[in-house]
Amino acid sequence: MTDVHVLLLPVGADLYALPVDWACEVVTAPTLTPLATAPPVVIGLFNLRGQIVPLLDTAGLLGLGRVEATAFAVVVTGAHGLAALATTGFPRRQMLDVPTGPSDLPGTTGLYQVGQQVAALLDPPALLSPERVRDPAARLDLTSTGGG
Repeated sequence: MTDVHVLLLPVGADLYALPVDWACEVVTAPTLTPLATAPPVVIGLFNLRGQIVPLLDTAGLLGLGRVEATAFAVVVTGAHGLAALATTGFPRRQMLDVPTGPSDLPGTTGLYQVGQQVAALLDPPALLSPERVRDPAARLDLTSTGGG
């Protein structure tokens, strides 16, 4: 298996790895406009040089509750345009080598050791799919991984 170049995204006490090819830029604490009709994982919208970008709750997309405070937004380009993932700390670049095991979290593809922490590698097409954004809980299917 080849090394994976990622941005490490701190979300609360957890750490997630986003393949660096998906990241466009990092925005510091964007000014958000709430959107009353949006799904719960959409924290709000922000203006990025004339483009309106939804800020998505990274923990919420993974079915893990909510991001408490957004310190940074990592802008990504998905199949449906720009979106941003909320982080609670500064993202940093890292090379990941051999996975330590599979991840049971939907929207992730494996676990990697990063110092004293374990990072789950995000699967952006799955994580940013319209179905997951509308209802992350509906995508929890542990039968395919054999786990529980």
